[in-house]
Amino acid sequence: MNTILLGFAIIVSGSIGYFISIALVTTSFYKNRANNYLSLSLFLLTSLTLFGWFDIEDTVLEFLNNPVLEYLFGVTLFTYFLIQIQHKYLKESWYKWLYLPFICSLIIETILYLDTIFNFYSSDFVDLQFHIMDNASFVYNVFLIFWGRKLIKGSHTISEDKKSWLLRLNLFIICIITCWLLSTIEFYVFNSEYATSFLWILLSFLLWWVLYYGVFKLQIIVQKDEIHQYLVSKNTHNTQAKKKIRETTVSKIITQLYVLMEEEELYKNPLLSRLDLANRLGTSEGYLSQIINQEINKSVIQFVNEYRIEAAKNLLHDPVFNKYSIEAIGMEAGFKSKSAFYNAFNTSLGMSPGAYRKLQKKS
Repeated sequence: MNTILLGFAIIVSGSIGYFISIALVTTSFYKNRANNYLSLSLFLLTSLTLFGWFDIEDTVLEFLNNPVLEYLFGVTLFTYFLIQIQHKYLKESWYKWLYLPFICSLIIETILYLDTIFNFYSSDFVDLQFHIMDNASFVYNVFLIFWGRKLIKGSHTISEDKKSWLLRLNLFIICIITCWLLSTIEFYVFNSEYATSFLWILLSFLLWWVLYYGVFKLQIIVQKDEIHQYLVSKNTHNTQAKKKIRETTVSKIITQLYVLMEEEELYKNPLLSRLDLANRLGTSEGYLSQIINQEINKSVIQFVNEYRIEAAKNLLHDPVFNKYSIEAIGMEAGFKSKSAFYNAFNTSLGMSPGAYRKLQKKS
């Protein structure tokens, strides 16, 4: 019964894996160079999972279940990491040599597979070659995964959110490789497959995790970064806000507060707190709240959110940003979560960000 349930879970997860792989290269929301390599990596990992779980001996698919896919998986995932961190290795001439083990294994495996027809070699020799290739692929994958992890940690070209995701994915792959090693040891030493079953479960869980946190959430972050880079390059920040230093304010603190919001755009920090503002202004939290309430008749969060909503409105109104998701726009404006963005926007304007965008398109 447990085997049946596990098999069913693996089939479902495999379907999800193939679905993600196809979606990454066919959907405009996800489609980019990095995701093309992630798509291929997930396709290979899904195939290895299904071929490893189900008996495919004496079929054409048996050829694919040999080490050749394992060599290709490590390189495509390593390439995905390099693209995400925009590493200079991608432009190096030696980089393509990383595919050499895959090409060599493909040639060797083809020769050995044909031997099943022509019987050139002894079965012991063929088994030995497959054993060597299998172990070499394990070492090669470990090398690439840890090399990729080192490069990600040392990268200064990406946001902390993206770096965190890449390191988590890398760690997940390390766990899979470790489980892979344990399952191999268990099989040869104890002649059991408990670790193997756990490996399939881990692989299945990875596909579900990648679906949401690894693909959708990361794409939101990528879009947020693209919006930010566009705004910086075109200098299209809220120009009206930068002109509205209020002459009616009598407090120096309030004047400095407007400067922080309009020139440094502190409101775009989703973790900005009342204490952070008070420290920047050299005052206490209590006095800051009091002075904002007296002179502007708002709370600190209302004051900050007004800037965020204004920034979001400008982005939603501009057709240049129509291709970006509403959640990515909310993150760029400084909101910590989708729900916080929707609640603040709806409270201020009486409509959702989506409804506002549709209204602007019609006008």
